[in-house]
Amino acid sequence: MHVNAYAAPAAGKPLAPTVIERRDVGPNDVLIEIQYAGICHSDIHTVNGDWGPQPFPVVPGHEIVGIVTEVGSGVTKHQVGDRVGVGCMVNSCGECANCRNGDEQYCLAGMVPTYAGTDRDGTTTQGGYSTHVVVDADYVLSVPDGLDAAAAAPLLCAGITTYAPLRRWGAGPGTKVAIVGLGGLGHMAVKIAHALGAEVTVLSQSLKKQEDGLRLGADHYYATSDPDTFQQLAGRFDLIVNTVSARIDLDAYLGLLAVDGTLVNVGAPADPLAVNVFSLIGARRSFAGSMIGGIALTQEMLDFCAEHDISAEVEVISADQVNEAYERVLASDVRYRFVIDTGTLA
Repeated sequence: MHVNAYAAPAAGKPLAPTVIERRDVGPNDVLIEIQYAGICHSDIHTVNGDWGPQPFPVVPGHEIVGIVTEVGSGVTKHQVGDRVGVGCMVNSCGECANCRNGDEQYCLAGMVPTYAGTDRDGTTTQGGYSTHVVVDADYVLSVPDGLDAAAAAPLLCAGITTYAPLRRWGAGPGTKVAIVGLGGLGHMAVKIAHALGAEVTVLSQSLKKQEDGLRLGADHYYATSDPDTFQQLAGRFDLIVNTVSARIDLDAYLGLLAVDGTLVNVGAPADPLAVNVFSLIGARRSFAGSMIGGIALTQEMLDFCAEHDISAEVEVISADQVNEAYERVLASDVRYRFVIDTGTLA
């Protein structure tokens, strides 16, 4: 089928309306009529070529919520009329050790990203800035009724990207967690860490979002532009989740960790980050990375968010506002996630 979409024609070029082809629904496929698609900073990195050459034209979007309109003959998990979500991956080998352990995102054969990837049939994947998508049913999530559809869309990337390290490194009662940056990822990390029971601190460049941070669930809020912050908080945290997609002074932030503390990077800056090994060995600290989560963990996250009434703070836009939205994301002029009403593509 042919569907309306918004695509980037080449690196750094504005997105524009287009028509793309979606594959026929196979035995294990689900056809989804997309309602909302979140705008992730990864979308901008991809269309700008920050992470290397891409198979243009590219239709971005991996924070997708919609309604099932057709299922393949072998699909039992989803039915027509179900509200579902699609995140950052739409396939994996399903056979390697990582896939068998529920870590499909780390598939040894390479997971298939929702856009700008090569699917198992050799076609290039195209994402959620479109009216419909066909996805393997094993990579489709159930979106609980208690979540608003537009506010739930960013959970499929921003939600799981922050939930995964918070769960993996044990955020909960009795732990002190710091979140670096209060943007699309950071505001979700604050909400989730608070719901998990941790003592939450936001580390932001300035105090201009302090009121928001405390409202979202932070217990403390500090400006990293103030050098006293790093002296005052030295050795305090069990876990720091860095959500920013820019270079930071890793050694300064590692100094904020307690013995056995971990700094986890989920932001993905285009430039390499440098670290002095003495920042690690001086207190048995760890520097780690994390990328989304497996399908089972993503479903757990959606259910957790529904249980705790957690969703993204969103600004819903029409598809023809996407280029302006990209500019505003780069200028940090959004609180805290743009979501495209894909009905405006019809």
